Amino acid sequence: MNCEDAKNLIHAYADGELELLKSLELDQHLKSCSVCAQIFSNHHALCSALKGESLYLKPHRDLQSRIHSALRKADKSERKLRNAIPWSWLNTGAALALVAVLAWTVVPLLSTRSVDDMVEKEIVANHVRSLLANHLTDVASSDQHTVKPWFNGKLDFSPPVEDFAQQGFPLTGARLDYLENKTVAALVYRYRKHYINLFIWPADDEAVTAAKVLSRQGYHIIHWTQSGMRFWAVSELNKDELQEFVRLVQRSSNNRM
Repeated sequence: MNCEDAKNLIHAYADGELELLKSLELDQHLKSCSVCAQIFSNHHALCSALKGESLYLKPHRDLQSRIHSALRKADKSERKLRNAIPWSWLNTGAALALVAVLAWTVVPLLSTRSVDDMVEKEIVANHVRSLLANHLTDVASSDQHTVKPWFNGKLDFSPPVEDFAQQGFPLTGARLDYLENKTVAALVYRYRKHYINLFIWPADDEAVTAAKVLSRQGYHIIHWTQSGMRFWAVSELNKDELQEFVRLVQRSSNNRM
């Protein structure tokens, strides 16, 4: 270490802020260099003088009293401000507001989800029951002009009936079924060795909803609203095949409008 480096490090060395390796190097240099050792000695003496009690100013008793008085006044003002604000009412109001928001947004969603969940269960149960009881159709026909008139007098609406045999989904027949506490139309289609139940009943309004794909108990379910009717298709077909069938039904309904 040369003198130039030593002079740059002496202040940190005297304040105890120099890292160990540099401190050892500087210590060795100070032992061999009287000039740098004198600089260090002067700086050390200055630091010691600055730490002496003679340089400390003891505040006057009157100044201490004024500072304590100002602190007490500031503390009183803060307590008054806290007492003036009805925090408990604010907390209660915030809680009520939160409950209102939840009631307005979350609860309707949960209710809708619960209703759809119940319909999904009924849809799958009715589909399985129709297969187990060998009661797929009340009217067995692939002729839409036979199946559609069959519903006359049995329902208070006329379900759309279309045969998709040319697209690989022939109409097998239809029956009456029971969903959501009402009698609904159940059209039965076949794809290879699989059956599709298409449940149809009137919607509450004319709103159109996009098709939603669901899975339950190994069955795929797709439901949507179109032309004032609710459609629920269910089958053990894979999702893509059932979606292809649904697109045929949707296009057919659009063409009738």
